[in-house]
Amino acid sequence: MSKQILILPGDGIGPEIMAEAVKVLELANSKYSLGFELSHDVIGGAAIDKHGVPLADETLDRARAADAVL
Repeated sequence: MSKQILILPGDGIGPEIMAEAVKVLELANSKYSLGFELSHDVIGGAAIDKHGVPLADETLDRARAADAVL
């Protein structure tokens, strides 16, 4: 059974931290067949640049549908 994980790096050091967290999740997923399905979206300043708001409705919907949000 797969687990949907939505990655929202945010601003500041968030993108750097999330990039390393994704590496760990991908390694654990491949080694132990955990069934993680990672997807990415934007929040904060990056979302303002892309959508004009800090948290787009589509992103919020994706977060609600996910099993986990980082």
